[in-house]
Order: sequence, then C-alpha cells, then structure tokens
Amino acid sequence: MHHFEEELTCSICYSIFEDPRVLPCSHTFCRNCLEGVIQLSSNFSIWRPLRVPLKCPNCRSIVEIPAAGTEALPINFALKAIIEKYQQEDHSDVTTCSEHYRQPLNVYCLLDRKLVCGHCLTIGKHNGHPIDDLHSAYRKEKETSGKLLEQLTDKHWTDVCLLIEKLKEQKSQCESIVQEDKKAVVQYFRKLSDTLEHKKQALLTVLDEINTHILEEYEPLIEKLKKIREEQLELMSLNTSVQKEESPLLFLEKVNDLHQRVRALKQKQLPDVKPVEIHPRIGHLLKDVWSKTEIGQINKLLTPKIKLIPKRKLCSKGRGKEGRQSREFLQAVNPLAGLLLFVLLVVTVISLHKPASSVVIKATPAYVSEFLLLIYQDFCTHLQNIVDVLCQTCNLLMEFVGRMTSL
Repeated sequence: MHHFEEELTCSICYSIFEDPRVLPCSHTFCRNCLEGVIQLSSNFSIWRPLRVPLKCPNCRSIVEIPAAGTEALPINFALKAIIEKYQQEDHSDVTTCSEHYRQPLNVYCLLDRKLVCGHCLTIGKHNGHPIDDLHSAYRKEKETSGKLLEQLTDKHWTDVCLLIEKLKEQKSQCESIVQEDKKAVVQYFRKLSDTLEHKKQALLTVLDEINTHILEEYEPLIEKLKKIREEQLELMSLNTSVQKEESPLLFLEKVNDLHQRVRALKQKQLPDVKPVEIHPRIGHLLKDVWSKTEIGQINKLLTPKIKLIPKRKLCSKGRGKEGRQSREFLQAVNPLAGLLLFVLLVVTVISLHKPASSVVIKATPAYVSEFLLLIYQDFCTHLQNIVDVLCQTCNLLMEFVGRMTSL
C-alpha cells in the first residue's frame, strides 16, 4: 500500500480523503471539499429547491445534491477502511509535509517549483498557485533537461572559468609581492640587529677598558695604604707589649725605638687623591644622542672615548646681584651651541665666496654631524674647564670690587 497515495488523495484538496462521500456519478470527494464547491457554485436551479445541482469536479457531469446537503450523500466505507488501514501502517519511506502532519508531498507547485501537500494548496501559502501532478511534472522536467544542460554549458560559464584563472593569477602575484616584502623585512631587521649588536659590543668594550684603567689607577694606591695600615696595627700591638716591660732600661730603649718608627710611619707621603669623574657617561649619551637618532643613522654613530677626568668644581657663590648675574651668564654658555654657530658661519662664508655643487650641499649635513660627534666630547670637556676658571675669576673680581666699594 506504499504506492497508493495518489489513489487515496482527493482531487480537490490533494490530501488524503477525510470523510469520503460518493456523488451520484460515483466519484468520491472529501465532505468538506464538496461543501466548499457547493458554496462557490452558482449552478443551482430555482425550479427544484429540494435538489442542489452540482458539476462534478472530475467528470464535469451535472449531479444533484439532496436538500439535506452533503450529509445525505453516501459514505465510501470501503475507501474509508482502506485509508484507516493505510494511516496505521509505517510510511517512513514516504516524504511528508513539514508544515502539515502526515500529509504526503504529492503535488508539484509550478510557481515555486517544489513538492507540496494538499493542505498547502487549500489552506497554506501555496493557495491559488498553478499546480501539476507528480508524474506529469516529472515527465515534463525530464523532457526539458536538455535545455538545462545548454544553460550550464553556454558562454557564461566560459567567462566564469576565465575569471577564475584571472583571479588565481592576481592572487599568485599578490602572494609573491607579500613574500618579497617578508624577505625584505627579515633582511632589514637582521641587518639592524647586527648593527645594534656591534654597537653594543663596542660600548661594552669601551666600558671594560675604562674599568681596567680604573683598576690600574686605584689598586696600587689602595695596596700602598693597606701596607701603611698594617704597619700601624703592628706598632699598636708592639706598644701593648712594651707597656708590659718591667725593666726601666729595656722599657726606655723599646719606647724610643717605637717613637722613631711611629715618626717615620707618619712621615710617609700619602697619595694625593683627587675627585674624578667618568666622562662622557654612556647612559647620558644613550639618552641624549642615541635615542634621538634615526634608525638608518645608527651605524654612523661613533663610539665615544671614555676618560677619567678631574671632577668639575662648582663656582663659589658671588656676592650680591653682580655675582649672580655673572654666574648665570657664564653658565648659560652652551658649548654645543657655540660650536654649531661657528660651523654654520664657516659654511656660510664658503658658500658666499664659492658656490657649492648640489652633491656637496646634500652631503654637508652628514659630514657636519659626523664632525660634531667626533669633536663634541673632548671639546665640551675643555670648554667646561675654561668656563669654570672664568666663573671663579669673575667671582674673585666681584668680591674685590665689593670690598673696594665698602671702603
């Protein structure tokens, strides 16, 4: 009974018969479907009020419905029994409608081009759509399958294939460019890393050299003072033992010898320890110069020469307003600003007397920067010493003038 769905389907609602009634022409329909047809039909006779004429939806013959309506039509008990037995069986292989419970998909909607059930056509969203039965729709679509193949093999799909190849080519070109850029990035940062590592090792080497110089400078002095300290402790121990001597003669001899040794020890010249400082400080150089340098110019930075120099003395406080003004004026002198002014003056004079070529003009800033970095460290040290001397001399002069005016 798995293939009887079409025979058990009402030709009006295209659903399984519900309360099947037989017309006088022997065709069977659902009672509710006949009620709907009677309400829409205008073919009734006013001459025979006890009978309602109706045109059969299948054979189109005129039949008469009793005055009591469809309730008086005979029930198709055989068909009803078959339907009840059919509904009790398992029809898992039959596709049913997802919107209407247990209604088979046995009608083809031509508008939406999909299978629907009878309820979809009568009370569902496919109401009023053109339809066809399942086998007829299958046969028609089978006959037109060649046209579908033509649509799938026309020029449009050739253009699609060409477009795919074009997109693949563009994709390959873009990927090649990205790979080249990746290599450039890796190479650039490898070179930058090598440059930074080289600069780091150079700075560490310079710091190791100054550390060695510090050891050579201070270790002999420390050892000399340690020996003096050891001799002092030895004399203190000897003094303790002399105090225990009971013989006056031996005591006086030992005390005299002890005095001579103490006098000789105190007369030994102590090293002259002057305050020094390390110049330039690498930390300041990294902060003030290196951190402000462009990445591409790092390899042009010169490694500084670190030295131990006498510690700079601050100018003593001057007296009165004149002393403060002179100190502020001298401290305002910026060695680098003076040097830059001098270099710019020289370049200006040369350019006025002898015009430089474009290559020289472009190269001038680079050479000037290298020149400044080369001489800046030593020049600043000497210039600062000169400023300190001038500051001290000015303070003495102001003090002398103040004393003269007070007289």
